Amino acid sequence: MHVGPFVFRPGRWPTLVTITLLPLLIALGFWQIDRAHQKEALIADRESAAAAPALQLNAGLPRPEAGLHRLARATGRYDSEHQFLLDNQTRDGVPGYRIITPLRLEGSDAAVLVDRGWVAAPPRRSQLPDVTVDATTRTVHGRLGDGPSVGLRLGDAYHGDGSWPRRIQYLDFDALVPSLPYTVPPYLLRTGAAAKKARPETMRFGPRRHYGYAVQWFALATALLVIYIGVNTRLKGRHERD
Repeated sequence: MHVGPFVFRPGRWPTLVTITLLPLLIALGFWQIDRAHQKEALIADRESAAAAPALQLNAGLPRPEAGLHRLARATGRYDSEHQFLLDNQTRDGVPGYRIITPLRLEGSDAAVLVDRGWVAAPPRRSQLPDVTVDATTRTVHGRLGDGPSVGLRLGDAYHGDGSWPRRIQYLDFDALVPSLPYTVPPYLLRTGAAAKKARPETMRFGPRRHYGYAVQWFALATALLVIYIGVNTRLKGRHERD
């Protein structure tokens, strides 16, 4: 191909490499843009939920899709005999557990799982912390969530002899809820600092970083195309001498 004083004559291998990598780089850029849009929608949903009035769980348990990230309050009694200890939860480098306790709702046969906070692990792995809580009636305020995120789910959520409290590796409501003698919805009422987080646990970073990654992928695609054209283009005189 002749373009003014230049001759464009692509080689076989540069062409194969370019037609393989260029669509991939472009696709990765658009994938990052799509991820950014998903994060923006997630943030918008979270902000909308935070602005909504607090749910009264004693009046009825909402569906997960309608209740997640909403402020909520519940009145009832903690079931100290059926508690879960979520393992591998560190704080300032100290290993520990998050205490997950069912709150038996007053005037209802159901309960809601409450994330009561963090506790340090005893020195020995065979020991469990004392997480006993009295059964007085109380009103718990917090935010509904789906629990701490999990990178890889290796094996079952629970291993043990059936005793309580139960040490669990991750939250799997389908596996844990059947062990309780009452109805429990598949979400947590998170109290304290966990309820004040501005973003869901699943969000490691916001949409701006995804847009930044998209720019990087598109820049690589552009650089590949420029290099491909550059290495395969010669001046007419030079081409004739070569």
